[in-house]
Amino acid sequence: MPSSQTEQGVLEQASAVITIGHERSRFAQAKALRWLNRGSLAILDQGLISGSNFLVSILLARWLAPDSYGAYAVAFGILVLLTLVYSALILEPMSVFGGAAYRNSLLGYVKSLLKMHMGVSIGFALLVGAGAMLIERSGETALASALFGVALASPCVLLLWVLRRALYLKMHSGRAASGALLYCLLVLAGLWTLNAKASLSAFTALVLMAGSALVASMLLLVFLRADLGRDSHPAPRLTEAWQRHWQYGRWALASSFAAWLPAYIFFPLLTAFGGMASSGGLKALTNFVAPLDQTLAALSLLFLPHAARVRAEHGRDDVRTLTRNLLALSIAGSAIYWLIVINLRSPIFGLLYSGKYSDIAYLLPAVALGSILWSAAYGPAIALRAMESPKSVFVAYLVTSIICVAVGIPATRYFGLKGAIWSGNLADLASLIVILFILYKKLNAGQKMGSSHLPAIAVPGDSQL
Repeated sequence: MPSSQTEQGVLEQASAVITIGHERSRFAQAKALRWLNRGSLAILDQGLISGSNFLVSILLARWLAPDSYGAYAVAFGILVLLTLVYSALILEPMSVFGGAAYRNSLLGYVKSLLKMHMGVSIGFALLVGAGAMLIERSGETALASALFGVALASPCVLLLWVLRRALYLKMHSGRAASGALLYCLLVLAGLWTLNAKASLSAFTALVLMAGSALVASMLLLVFLRADLGRDSHPAPRLTEAWQRHWQYGRWALASSFAAWLPAYIFFPLLTAFGGMASSGGLKALTNFVAPLDQTLAALSLLFLPHAARVRAEHGRDDVRTLTRNLLALSIAGSAIYWLIVINLRSPIFGLLYSGKYSDIAYLLPAVALGSILWSAAYGPAIALRAMESPKSVFVAYLVTSIICVAVGIPATRYFGLKGAIWSGNLADLASLIVILFILYKKLNAGQKMGSSHLPAIAVPGDSQL
């Protein structure tokens, strides 16, 4: 009997272990499916916004006179620049602090964000409006009209951006995508209507974008009010939130400009040394990088607040694990993407470029290598931003910029397109090494993971700050 009871006990323990294993497996599968669903909706959200802007540009090129379209192109470039500054000062810090320092007072924090949005966007509008009046006096009425459109559109478009990002603090990428879908449909329907009534211009197109963004923002405000609920901790003061945003955002802005230089410096260099055709060849090759970059940008909307929350609630070990997972995900995803594109490059070049640029298609694997190296830095950069250290990201991107200038100029001059691509790859490799080294030092330091930038500010419920 004792032997029989012992065997029965062993069987029960084994059965319990198997049951626990099955439950853990189901939990892991459910978690993976949730992240796959969130990630797919985030990519859809980003794609709808980027796709609508792309379609607007194509349709206006078809329907507007060349001078009017040129005015729109310049004005839209100003809007993109404003978005870059706004993202550094408002959007990226929001993902970090909303996932960590203010995770227990999101409703009050979002109210502070809307006040910051009002101040920054009105400042943008006044600045652009003043520039439009100066240009109008010089006689450039088409450009002045387009800039007046930017002055009206920028507060509304940026409001849509901040509300979409706020929904990601609750991981609700589907609701953000619904706002993006509404915006896209309103803009495209409005363009067709304006063109049919012969009322389309750069100004009316930008005003249409403003109205569409405002309507979509009203929908997202309803979602946010339902999602955020009540705060469990006191709301942050506006001055406190802005101080945090400024101290983080100034380095995020510097990082954006440092990252912009390696991406665009080779176009004027190739034009200067080899003519416009060489620059066009590089553009034809790097067009294939855009889908991957847009995908990573979309996923960062999810992973940045998640990483900030992991840093605040768990600590170094979990941040290290998350970074390894993001590193593996970005490398594997970019490698699979480029494996497909490279194997199909002949029909793809024929389809997209009607036989043009087929003589440089052999350089696509070199472009792919640089893209994979750049994508590999995605996970470590997310971790450093979540640790409230955008200065570290700036240092890594600054190394990239220095190499691009020091090596890229002579390489492009003597080796043309090949020199531009391979010097860019060298810069991407150096940037990856630097960012991994900085992250390794920070994760293995004995200091606390919380921000040391604002020691005088006490945040209720967050003992690490």
